[in-house]
Parts: sequence; C-alpha cells; structure tokens
Amino acid sequence: MKTDIHPKYHTKAKAICACGNTFTVGSTIEEIHVEICSNCHPFYTGKQKILDAAGRVDRFKKRTARTKVATEKKLKPKTADKAA
Repeated sequence: MKTDIHPKYHTKAKAICACGNTFTVGSTIEEIHVEICSNCHPFYTGKQKILDAAGRVDRFKKRTARTKVATEKKLKPKTADKAA
C-alpha cells in the first residue's frame, strides 16, 4: 500500500455561504465557498422561493384550478329533478 497519497484533512475548515453565514466543517480544503446553507435554504427556513421562468408557475396554477372546478362539477350530487 502506498503511503502519503491522501490529501491533508482539515478538521476545522471554514465554510462561507453566499448569505454571509460561516461555519466550520471537516474537509480536505481549508476554505469552502457555498451558494446555499441551512441558514438560507427554504427547507430549513420554511420560506418558499419559486423562480418563475416565463410564467410556468402561473400556467400550472391556472391548469390545476381548472381541473379542480371540472372535477367538482362532475362530483356534484344530482338533484331529484328526474324523480318528480
């Protein structure tokens, strides 16, 4: 087995997020720059961010609203008009 082939492991590497949050992690690199962290990620913060490209989200919402209305019309109980 070869010796000295593994990179040096830094137990206190500094991770810097784009939002400004810094924290320490274990890594083979001393300083890591990340775009998103647990401080700004929507899953952890509870804030939902939707990036709408060319109105796709709006079109999807309209399409689901139309299918909901159509489904409710189909499921409406029929009145007793025929029984009379």
